[in-house]
Amino acid sequence: MRILVANANTTEAITLRCAEAARGAASAGVEIVPGTPRFGPAVISSGLENAIAAHGVLDLLAAHAGRVDAVVLAVSLDTALDAARQMMPCPVVGMTEAACLAACMLGPRFGLVTFGGTESYRQLIRHYGLGERCSGLVGVDFTPQRALVDPEGAVRAVAEGVAGLVAGGADSIVLGGAALAGMEPALREAAPVPLLDGMACGVRMAEALVALRPARAQGGPMAPVRGRDSVGLSDALAGLLRGG
Repeated sequence: MRILVANANTTEAITLRCAEAARGAASAGVEIVPGTPRFGPAVISSGLENAIAAHGVLDLLAAHAGRVDAVVLAVSLDTALDAARQMMPCPVVGMTEAACLAACMLGPRFGLVTFGGTESYRQLIRHYGLGERCSGLVGVDFTPQRALVDPEGAVRAVAEGVAGLVAGGADSIVLGGAALAGMEPALREAAPVPLLDGMACGVRMAEALVALRPARAQGGPMAPVRGRDSVGLSDALAGLLRGG
């Protein structure tokens, strides 16, 4: 089984961190294929950058269509998830959706801690229909770039956020964002509730979906697009729009 771990921004260090976390979670014999878009924002921190990144990650996925068994989007906002599911001939899992759904299986309410602002997460969780299950969101004063050079400081900052969410009644906590991938072991001992790494949840759910072998939608909003012309897209992406 080959799983593409697809970053949606162009920071290669984040791609490598997510791929490492994915390999740590994957079953024996599963190959993790890291992927970084060839264009787009360095880090997604606004709605505009997320919209630009959607094209970049779809371009990346198209280049791997038919060559991988599943995709995990290694990006906090699950960028272009619905479009990717419509486009790709294999299961596509968003790391944040996977972690939030896993959290719902561990208790009535979950919290989420991340770097920076939380409003985009609030909107995403509502989009997934899980707003009533979320007990709180904490954005710690740290950036993904800073976490790469000060990992110990990042762990301390996230641990404080975890403590606040536990005090607010969270039964489990999602570590939100690609920059927090692989941090769960360093936080586990001090955390009184389960912590959910989006990459670990995403990889395991991708494996399960591949094993289930669900039929691809042939009707409705998730049905593949066929017979559409385009201008200026990569050959791979244009070919998927044509249905080739």
